[in-house]
Amino acid sequence: MMALPFYQKHHEHYDRAYRHKELQSTLSQYQKEEKRKSAVYSHGSTAYTRGSAAYRHGSAAAYSHESAAAYSHGSAAYSHESAAYDHESAAHSRRSAAYSLGSESLSKMSSAYDHESAAHSRRSAAHSLGSESLSKMSAAYDHESAALSRRSAADSLGSESLSKRSAAYSLGSEAYSHGQVYVSGITDTEQERIKESAAYIARRNLFATGEGISATRVATSSSTEEQHEKKSRKVAIRESAERLALKKTLEETEEFHRKLNEDKLLHAPEFVIKPRSHTVWEKQNVKLHCTVTGWPEPRLTWYKNNVPINVHTHPGKYIIESRYGMHSLEINKCDFEDTAQYRASAMNVKGELSAYASLVVKRYKGEFDESYFHAGTVTMPLSFGVTPHGYASKFEIHFVDKFEVSFGREGETMSLGCTVIIHPDIKRFHPEIQWYRNGVLITPSKWVQMHWSGERATLTLAHANKEDEGLYTLRVVMGDYYEQYSAYVFVRDADAEMPGAPASPLDVECLDANKDYVIISWKQPAVDGGSPILGYFIDKCEVGTTHWSQCNETPVKFARFPVTGLIEGRSYIFRVRAVNKAGISIPSRVSEPVAALDPADRARLRSHPSAPWTGQIIVTEEEPAEGVVPGPPSDLHVIEATKNYVVLSWKPPGERGHEGVMYFVEKCTAGTENWQRVNTEIPVKSPRFAVFDLAEGKSYRFRVRCCNSAGIGEPSEATEATVVGDKLDIPKAPGRIIPTRNTDTSVVVTWTESKDAKELVGYYVEASIAGSGRWEPSNNNPVKGTRFICHGLLTGENYIFRVRAVNAAGLSEYSQESEAIEVKAAIAAPSPPYDITVLESVRDSMVLGWKQPKIIGGAEITGYYVNYREVIDGVPGKWNEANIKPVSERAYRIHNLKENMVYQFQVAAANLAGVGTPSPPTRSFKCEEWTIAVPGPPHDLLCTEVRKDSLVLLWKPPVYIGRNPVTGYYVDVKETEATDEHWRSVNEKPIANKFLKVSGLKEGVSYLFRVRATNQAGVGKPSDTTDPVIAETRPGTKEMEVDVDDNGVISLNFECDQMSPDSKFVWSKNYEPIEDESRLAFDAKGGKSKAAFKDLGEDDLGIYSCAVTDTDGVSSSYTIDEEEMKRLLALSHEHKFPTVPLKSELAAELLEKGQVRFWLQAEKLSGNAKVNFVFNDKEIVNGEKYKMKVDHNTGLIEMIMDKIEDSDEGTYTFQLQDGKATNQSSLVLIGDVFKKLQNEADFQRQEWFRKQGPHFIEYLGWEVTADCNVLLKCKVANIKKETHIVWYKDGREIMVDEEHDFKDGVCTLLISEFSKKDAGIYEVILKDDRGKDKSKLKLVEAAFADLMNEVCRKIAVSATELKIKSMAEGIRLFSFVNYYLEDLRVSWLHNDAKIKYTDRVKTGVTGEQIWLQISEPTPQDKGKYIMELFDGKTTHTRKLDLSGQAFDEACAEFQRLKQAAVAERNRARILGGLPDVVTIQEGKALNLTCNVWGDPVPEVTWLKNEKPLTADAHCILKYESGKSASFTMTGVNTIDSGRYSILVKNKYGTETSDFTVIVTPAMAQIGMVMHDGDVQGPNLNTMTIAKRKKATATNNYHNEGEKEGKSSFIYTGAAPRRKISLTFCS
Repeated sequence: MMALPFYQKHHEHYDRAYRHKELQSTLSQYQKEEKRKSAVYSHGSTAYTRGSAAYRHGSAAAYSHESAAAYSHGSAAYSHESAAYDHESAAHSRRSAAYSLGSESLSKMSSAYDHESAAHSRRSAAHSLGSESLSKMSAAYDHESAALSRRSAADSLGSESLSKRSAAYSLGSEAYSHGQVYVSGITDTEQERIKESAAYIARRNLFATGEGISATRVATSSSTEEQHEKKSRKVAIRESAERLALKKTLEETEEFHRKLNEDKLLHAPEFVIKPRSHTVWEKQNVKLHCTVTGWPEPRLTWYKNNVPINVHTHPGKYIIESRYGMHSLEINKCDFEDTAQYRASAMNVKGELSAYASLVVKRYKGEFDESYFHAGTVTMPLSFGVTPHGYASKFEIHFVDKFEVSFGREGETMSLGCTVIIHPDIKRFHPEIQWYRNGVLITPSKWVQMHWSGERATLTLAHANKEDEGLYTLRVVMGDYYEQYSAYVFVRDADAEMPGAPASPLDVECLDANKDYVIISWKQPAVDGGSPILGYFIDKCEVGTTHWSQCNETPVKFARFPVTGLIEGRSYIFRVRAVNKAGISIPSRVSEPVAALDPADRARLRSHPSAPWTGQIIVTEEEPAEGVVPGPPSDLHVIEATKNYVVLSWKPPGERGHEGVMYFVEKCTAGTENWQRVNTEIPVKSPRFAVFDLAEGKSYRFRVRCCNSAGIGEPSEATEATVVGDKLDIPKAPGRIIPTRNTDTSVVVTWTESKDAKELVGYYVEASIAGSGRWEPSNNNPVKGTRFICHGLLTGENYIFRVRAVNAAGLSEYSQESEAIEVKAAIAAPSPPYDITVLESVRDSMVLGWKQPKIIGGAEITGYYVNYREVIDGVPGKWNEANIKPVSERAYRIHNLKENMVYQFQVAAANLAGVGTPSPPTRSFKCEEWTIAVPGPPHDLLCTEVRKDSLVLLWKPPVYIGRNPVTGYYVDVKETEATDEHWRSVNEKPIANKFLKVSGLKEGVSYLFRVRATNQAGVGKPSDTTDPVIAETRPGTKEMEVDVDDNGVISLNFECDQMSPDSKFVWSKNYEPIEDESRLAFDAKGGKSKAAFKDLGEDDLGIYSCAVTDTDGVSSSYTIDEEEMKRLLALSHEHKFPTVPLKSELAAELLEKGQVRFWLQAEKLSGNAKVNFVFNDKEIVNGEKYKMKVDHNTGLIEMIMDKIEDSDEGTYTFQLQDGKATNQSSLVLIGDVFKKLQNEADFQRQEWFRKQGPHFIEYLGWEVTADCNVLLKCKVANIKKETHIVWYKDGREIMVDEEHDFKDGVCTLLISEFSKKDAGIYEVILKDDRGKDKSKLKLVEAAFADLMNEVCRKIAVSATELKIKSMAEGIRLFSFVNYYLEDLRVSWLHNDAKIKYTDRVKTGVTGEQIWLQISEPTPQDKGKYIMELFDGKTTHTRKLDLSGQAFDEACAEFQRLKQAAVAERNRARILGGLPDVVTIQEGKALNLTCNVWGDPVPEVTWLKNEKPLTADAHCILKYESGKSASFTMTGVNTIDSGRYSILVKNKYGTETSDFTVIVTPAMAQIGMVMHDGDVQGPNLNTMTIAKRKKATATNNYHNEGEKEGKSSFIYTGAAPRRKISLTFCS
């Protein structure tokens, strides 16, 4: 069993079983993953198994009875040998033996086992990798015999299990990273350091201690063999049982972890083996290898120069393989183009990781070896830099489009960029791009990303913090030569979450980290929120979690704080928050992760890097040697003391055995011996401890005791008395704040450092506009040194400054305020002029031209000085001054030169600060007479008025004009990056002006320009090109404006807000200085300038431009041509002689009551405006007839005339006066115009009176409804309940059944089935007590015809589609309409030909049915039929196709109906004469007669009670002429009562008629009395009415609808209440 320290045995927080399960869980997870994804792992395990088998065969009897326990605690024996193996083989120091890919080492190991197995059969230490290690291990085991007896039963589970477990132990902590969430912000450097720490702790605690290894090395001096006793059978059985139990436990644990959520095992990709760079010859093959781990299994992609490699686009060139986590890229037959940087990118759901390798392909022959170029760096010395022409001395590196001083805010994304131009440009020879902050090289991280596109370098701050503030430098390295550019980046504080809360602290760092203790330091913020900062809270978070916990309960003011209670082996990050009375600041940026480790362990880790970082470290207790009570610690002293805590430090004891020690800290008040234990519950592991809860101002002494499982040792020597209080004083305020000018937006501030300042962090600088009382921080990150440039100031403002110092104790008092200084650019000497060229050369003189210096030094250039020297045989002579007085032009003629002599020149510029540095010497020029015919180059090119799509180019004419005068110029343009072949001319024809506006530029594109002069001889040499100009409209750009003041003065105005105190406005006409000021008056005030025309005329036409000196090319122009001049002169006249502008002239309109309104509207009127109203030259005033009104707000002027009369004919005028401005407008109302207005006014007046009572809004009109009825309607208004409405037609009142409801204001009269009889004059009258109104509608003649046409149209539209109906007479085609009018003309067409009506083909109308009947149809009647309905205007058609099946079915139905009609017409029938019931007295005679009919003549049969009745003397039956049948009974008696029937029959059918005879005794009278005319005497017959006949008809008609060929139906004849049943038989 593992021995536990005594102080851990009684604490519940230490759970040994929990640690054991945790360890087993690690093994199970790792085994499960490795089995599935690593064939290399299996291969290594198999190789290791062969060596392990030899060991197992030779040491079968050497197992200890404590092997199972030894295995559960980490296989100490194997740990020793793994450590020995680690020291023996550097190739395997970073990975487990089981996971090793070094097959050669494995085979050697296996051979060693086989070779030594016989000699060492009883030894348990047969894992050594060679004979030398084996002999050393043997001696160690003699010395440690007790430990060897307890070593490792792991081998009993088989060599394969051993190898897998070994790999799990060596990389076991990796499994714990699967379920963790990595805390962001770990830099690569810190991450590697943490990986080393984690690996060392895992290996140390799982395999061997440092002391054990050293002891082993000491003991290896002897190589004697160790003898062991043979194990007994009992011991072997017990060990076998323990192995089985252990195996079962492992299987159960593995089964448990199989059920775990695999998401907990996820982890990001990690390169176990990275691809290696290669240098090969052409035509050789190369293969790049890498091994990647991760879960889920990462997907790997290969890139060449950041472009994905596609094997399909280069068949046979690339071969990509991936198997079991091993990946390879094979490149066949490498050529020179394969020289590149290759990247392997592994990605899964947890993240992405890349590894890089470079490939250099060398040629056998060539001018230079490209293997010097590797991964963008140059390995050859600077003096041998490669150029396209061989070897050059250096590269020319230029920065274009540079990043300037930048301002950002916390949390924002900032990007710095710069375009780099390198000459010469060599293919595949890339520069090394480096970024520095305050002189420290920046490495990529989560917060900083870098990018190099091949032309532009960018650095992006993804989430800016105050830590990112500083001086950023871009350095471009080409071999040993480099150029750099720098600019400052300021990061302001983010807005506080609470108003008045302080800004966040910055630069949180972890110092003096130990096993359970770390000191956190930070810098105080520059902004306290308006109230002093009370202190700081420190928060910690364990790496892999997101839970933050506060470390201190009360705020601490000191900017360092010790955090205790850390768990050894785990990593933490920290943050700090500031507190004042308003609230708590937002947290600072988190610190870099720090691992809780012993400093000695960390030092060893740096020299022995090991396994990859796994996010968490598993710390296990070392198995102790024999118990030894540790001795006292040494060198105990106080390393830091504040009023909140005291930090103690000591060294571990020399006597402590092989077991780790812990410490108890004790304290006592100085002068006493009353010692109290500080950490009463748990001892500390680190030799550092922070003591809290001390009384400020008191003195204390401290001592420390060591402890382990053997007991508590003696105390150390006590410290000297320590007074609790801050030992570090707040620094004193800096002094002598001196501001000096720098640029127009910055000031350089210097100061003297704080006196006696200790541990100074830096200084904060604040600035304030003089007199404002508001201070703003100039820097948010303390600056070291005593000089700082404050940027972002307002030009022209006066600023004062103050500074305070910062250290861990706090911020000093503010320094004294500096003197006020105006922000403006400092004056310095200008930079050298450049692009010096010869403009003309004669025998004894030459004319030079040059460009203005790029930096003028903050002051206007006052002149230039030119020097020259002779060059004889390539050797330059002494410089001579060409001019003593400075020349203002950028061209100068040098006299007194020697003909045919070679000269060099240089030019220096001068300003108020002095003469600047001369330009470098020009190339050599020969002084000789130019004889060329064409002109020389123009010079002094200048780009002005630069906008996003245009600019104006100015130049000066060539000094040398050639043989003939210059006749014009050509302007050429090209993009800056384009080659010389892309020069193009802007103007097709030469221009005489020395300026040109170039349009059509692309926004954001950089351009170059040049000018060529021409004469009769031809086009001369082009001028030097301009500097690159970007087509853009800069922010704040303003254009020149023209203005006309109230006095009519025309002026051009230009405003500039970028002026410096020395800036001036320079006006020009047609880009030439204005020398004659007689026509213009200039005035400048502040940032505005005005050029006023004294008398604008044709002499003033042209382009007027204005430029502002000492600015970045601020300029604008305005063109005045003839049209613009006319417009301005007209506007000037209006301003000199102002008129009141009118929106509308005087007009008249009628109001509702017939009043006349005269009105006009002015653009605007002041409150003092006056109006006179004039009629026929006489002023009229407000009264009963005229009402006047003037609205000064809207400018509306109106006059209302109550009633217009004959005397009002004439002219009306409104006269306006508003200050100096006047105007008038007149309206003439005479003749027909006046009469028309008067009549309309009278009508309007009458209308108004009419509308006072009930009246019509819409007069009577008509509409035709969808039912083809006519609806007369009108709309009324001003109706009340008493209002009556009466309708009339032709003067006769129309009686209406219902009263009208006026809710909707509509009155209607519906006329159904409208026809000619409804024509007439309709009138409707409204009346009540207020008056009446009437409306007439004439529906006669044309109006009636229009209405009838509409009715007919509606009827025609309502017509249904044509249908077919078969009849006994023939076939009928018909359509239904709503109703029919004779005015609707109907015609029929058959096959597009009009039908001629005959007896066989007829048309007609029956009700609403319009039909065409075809009697006895024949096949000729087939075809298309069209019914045309003409409504008087339009023809409406309905069509039907009577052919094919439709015709056949119609004909068949016609034949069937025809036969049925014949049968019905000729069948036998009884026409009448028989009663239903006959009641007769006994003894009377009965005589009944009925008529029958049929063709052929029917047969007659009489029945009684449904039995045939035969004639005899009593019953006489007669049938005469086939028409009359009679029935006579003489002397009836009661037996004659019954039901009698007569049946008539022929071939078409039969019919029966029933009657009942009731014979009553004598004198019985029942029913009703009737007379029988056929009986003699007044016989009384009583009968009922209901008589029933039955008829049956037969014919040859076949009904297809009946299966048996019969059809029955009920027919009701003409006789009342009589039913006849007909049956047709086929």
